Amino acid sequence: MKKITVLLIIALLALPTFLPTVGAAEKEVKVGVLFSITGPFAPAGALAGYRGSLIAMEMINDKGGVLGKYKIRPITADAQSNPDIAIREAERLISVEHVPIVLGDYSSSIGVPLAPICEKNKTIFWVIIAISDKIVQDRHQKYVFRVQPMGSQWGKSSVEFLNENYEKLGYKSPGEIKVAVIHEDGPYGVSVSKGNLERVERYGMKVVLKEGYAHTAKDLSSLILKLKASDPDVILHTGYFPDIVLFFRQARELGLRTNAIIGHGAGYANFLLLEKSLGRQIVNYTYNVDPAPAQILDVKKLEPGMDRLIAEFLRRYKEKHGEADPPTHATQGFGHTWILINEVLPKAIEKYGEVTADTVRMTARELDIPEGATPCGYGVRFAPPGHEYAGQDLRSYPVVMQWVSGKVEIVWPGSLKTIEAKLPLPSDSPFAK
Repeated sequence: MKKITVLLIIALLALPTFLPTVGAAEKEVKVGVLFSITGPFAPAGALAGYRGSLIAMEMINDKGGVLGKYKIRPITADAQSNPDIAIREAERLISVEHVPIVLGDYSSSIGVPLAPICEKNKTIFWVIIAISDKIVQDRHQKYVFRVQPMGSQWGKSSVEFLNENYEKLGYKSPGEIKVAVIHEDGPYGVSVSKGNLERVERYGMKVVLKEGYAHTAKDLSSLILKLKASDPDVILHTGYFPDIVLFFRQARELGLRTNAIIGHGAGYANFLLLEKSLGRQIVNYTYNVDPAPAQILDVKKLEPGMDRLIAEFLRRYKEKHGEADPPTHATQGFGHTWILINEVLPKAIEKYGEVTADTVRMTARELDIPEGATPCGYGVRFAPPGHEYAGQDLRSYPVVMQWVSGKVEIVWPGSLKTIEAKLPLPSDSPFAK
């Protein structure tokens, strides 16, 4: 019996040599991923942004995770295109899932109330797509960061484009251009329209109509009749997908005529979906202001390695979702998430030894990425807490694009443009004067 006991003790002592080491489980970083995966915001760009974000995380995890050892674990929540649901889901991610970071969403109506909630709970809110200035303006937040440009930049960019192309409209000065500014009346539309009006006033253009409406409106005929009566050269429109479709359908039915229709992100970003909903003839030659989708960036102007990164993103997106030319929101989801997990998180771990909301906050403040060194093309430098737009990327910017015969082209700024703008609308457009 003594011999058996000794042998058993020896065997037990030997077991740890052959069993997996206790505590050898993979390290992970939990990230809350909050997007409107369902509801009206989903087809307008939220779903594409969500997909792009997940691809960025997948690509990092396929390399072993952050620094080759910290796997990203996305905790997904569906905002359902509803601010109240989004807030409840964010609170669940923070208090139940204990995520240090919440990234998302698409809609400014969600982003504006969500920012102070994350700030109060000392949780990073990494804004992916929502563009309202109010998300950051005069809030001096420490835990809110947005790589995306601001809504006012959208509004200013479309007018800058007009200012540089007034001769195409047959005018001798930009002050002769007649402009109508219409927008959904939420924080997104208001931010963009303010940018429109500020820059229109600077160049002395004539505002013949300015009007907001609810994005849930079921009838925009009275607005379209006002547009007809005011006879604008250019319509500057900010809306979501359902109201944009409604606007185009009723504008066609009521015989609206103009020289250009310029949209500002949201539903205008998905030209292909608009075309499927309305037909090519109606959507052709429409403009959109947004960061450029990755597939139309001139990769020769980007930092070395960006071409391979973008190609891999586009390959995976096509394999998973069947789209070779995904909308710009997919690039925003991918690119803005990539900056977080490939630039911020590694530096936070190397400098502070762990990922917490505070180590991410401190690291993000130090980020200094030049133009051309991100999948979105622009650089990253966040405004400090004392700045009017604390947490805003001061190096990001949108471009003006045009949908021409099934292809997205850049028409502004000149350094990035791929074609000359079709301005005024060619005669084969049903809206051409």
